[in-house]
Amino acid sequence: MRHFLDFEKPIAELEGKIEELRHLSDDGDLNIADEVSKLQAKVERQLRQTYAKLSSWQKVQVARHPERPHFTDYVKALIEDFTPMAGDRTYAEDAAIIGGLGRFRGYSVVILGHEKGADTDTRLKHNFGMARPEGYRKAKRLMEVADRFGLPIITLIDTSGAYPGVGAEERGQAEAIARSIDTCLSVRVPLITVIIGEGGSGGAIAIAVGSEVFMLEHSVYSVISPEGCGSILWRDGEHAQDAAEALRLTSQDLHGLGFVDDVIAEPLGGAHRAHDVTTHRVGDRVEKALRELVNIDGGVLRARRREKYLAMGANGIG
Repeated sequence: MRHFLDFEKPIAELEGKIEELRHLSDDGDLNIADEVSKLQAKVERQLRQTYAKLSSWQKVQVARHPERPHFTDYVKALIEDFTPMAGDRTYAEDAAIIGGLGRFRGYSVVILGHEKGADTDTRLKHNFGMARPEGYRKAKRLMEVADRFGLPIITLIDTSGAYPGVGAEERGQAEAIARSIDTCLSVRVPLITVIIGEGGSGGAIAIAVGSEVFMLEHSVYSVISPEGCGSILWRDGEHAQDAAEALRLTSQDLHGLGFVDDVIAEPLGGAHRAHDVTTHRVGDRVEKALRELVNIDGGVLRARRREKYLAMGANGIG
């Protein structure tokens, strides 16, 4: 059964009628195929109307949709011979961030990103994509491997934020995130980032300081979650919708402000409705960027990346 968001109720009702009709047989008075075709046209119109005017809070809901393609879906669709690399060589393995070596459309690459999980068991295994210090230290290690062997880096971002537990703080969460950011800025290879769902706080930016940063159309990227912002500003998490509007966290907002370099269009109705189309579009955009960056000198790449992020603050948009 497809999961529908609150604002998709009219669409859910139409698709429910379609399913009912498909279980009926033609009785002469009703042409099932024609009726289904008419209802499908209505669904498409409703989707276009609904998704053309999503509020910031509704985009947050779409970005968090449980059926949205996750990191492992992109790896299966885009990466050949993926070989995962586990552990931070200091404390433990963190399944919230997955990374490894593979081939992307003819290029040997290191790819890493957050994995939220698709059901109860996998969500618990991956801690809902909220990494601990060992996850960021693993990311740092993989980026250093990529730098050593001249391999481009692709990072896929999908997290509500770094894990805020006591153990994570005891093991140096902030320090691990800072060192991961520093590594992003220091590597001499192309680093291409795509926000595929939710980009939350330092937990996201730790592996998102890319030469090129792209966002899927209905993804979000912010210094804090709307619920967290609401609880701080209004002392009430119920103000999440107001916070979402104030944070300017949509792909359109951030592209306009210069924080991201491009927005990747999603299929009608969101990425969760067409995984294959979404992963293909992401692959095409990453490949285009990689072709432009791969022949640039490493020192120049690093200098440009640093200047890019320094300019954000200098222009008053940081």
